[in-house]
Amino acid sequence: MENRFIKKMRRRIVKNFLDTIFLAELKKIQPLSAYALMNLVHRKFGFLISAGTVYALLYSMERKELVIGEATANKRIYRLTQKGNETINILLKSKEELFQYAKTVF
Repeated sequence: MENRFIKKMRRRIVKNFLDTIFLAELKKIQPLSAYALMNLVHRKFGFLISAGTVYALLYSMERKELVIGEATANKRIYRLTQKGNETINILLKSKEELFQYAKTVF
């Protein structure tokens, strides 16, 4: 039971930070497709997320002007915008503060 609870909690944390995860990965590697982002989450965190979750989030991130999607011959790829790059840079600079906050919660 404990192991199942921890797995659910990990999944919840990843889903809640999925936008930040995508921004961080796009900062490292651009461009990426939605499929590549789904595979990345699977490799890094050990579970699959639905295509609907990924596409809905990417669409929301496009509306917020954090990423831009570009159609290629056979897929849509995503890149950071200037606003997306600035956002992830702020988060990366603040990661120690965020880690301290998480420690306070636990």
